[in-house]
Amino acid sequence: MISILVLALLAGRFAYYMKVETTLARNANSETELEWLGRSGVEYARWILVQQAMCPAEPYDAQSQIWAGGNSGPCATNVGLVDVQKEVQLGRGSFTWKITDLESKFNINSTASPGGERILEQALVVMGVDAGDMGPIVSCIQDWIDDNDQTRMQGAENEFYHSLSVPYDAKNGPIDDLSELLLVKDITPEIYWGNASTNRQSAAIRQLHNKFTQDEPPSYTCGLVDLFTPISSGRININTASSEVLQIIPGIDAPTADAIVAGRQGEDDGSGMLGPYPTVDAIRRLPEVNPFVINALRQYATTRSSTFQVQIDAKIGNYTRQFVAILGRSPGNPRDVQVLNFYWK
Repeated sequence: MISILVLALLAGRFAYYMKVETTLARNANSETELEWLGRSGVEYARWILVQQAMCPAEPYDAQSQIWAGGNSGPCATNVGLVDVQKEVQLGRGSFTWKITDLESKFNINSTASPGGERILEQALVVMGVDAGDMGPIVSCIQDWIDDNDQTRMQGAENEFYHSLSVPYDAKNGPIDDLSELLLVKDITPEIYWGNASTNRQSAAIRQLHNKFTQDEPPSYTCGLVDLFTPISSGRININTASSEVLQIIPGIDAPTADAIVAGRQGEDDGSGMLGPYPTVDAIRRLPEVNPFVINALRQYATTRSSTFQVQIDAKIGNYTRQFVAILGRSPGNPRDVQVLNFYWK
């Protein structure tokens, strides 16, 4: 009986290992197929953006359009766009896609230029950061991006970062991934993620610690990740930006930003008075907008985007993988949509 029991246990363990090895082998065989599904999804997104830009009835980019998940507007029945599928079957697998306009946020790298501190300060005001904390945060971000090792007042350069228990260098160059901000002095997960910080491990652990120390964690209406992007043309698309992002533009307060967002709702009837704004000057149709606001928008805003992030979720059976690409569309040639970056998670 003992021998039978031992043999049964060994046979069970062997069967388990064989199942694991079979699953690993099957997944390994799916790796190449998944990658090509991801690349196919990116090409599909490129095709959608080309089709949208080629429609003369909509010389703008907006949330109501097919590429953004909408289904209204004069181009919704475009010969190419009418056949767009949210989930695409290809071979043994399938993929879903999501396109995000990166011009819907402000380019963080432009804040290192003269006047950038005003943009950062306004962003922190929108987030609800305490006024006493703004100066150090602004200086530290600018010190991280600028190309020198000269420390601004209340800022931080290599002298500070080299003194940490795990030392590292200041970037002293453009930010490539916005998460680099988490390396910057005085940028906490709460400031970076905003209300979503509780979903992040580091912030959740800190909040658990604060619970026992009776220290109330700070609360912000939004985070830097909701307002900034490291890659864009440098202008904000008023058809896709949130009210919070619009409030970063000097001279635009919350009521005006809310009016701009509300004013782009509805379907474009061709008159330019309803739906997305065909041009920045079309903002004149809003009674809440004065000439000073229009001048500010001419400097910082646009209605045609050129940089997009594509997320592809590829699936073969129960095996999935997420791919991300950054696409750049040439303003002068809408058919020219280049892949600027491609990676998977």
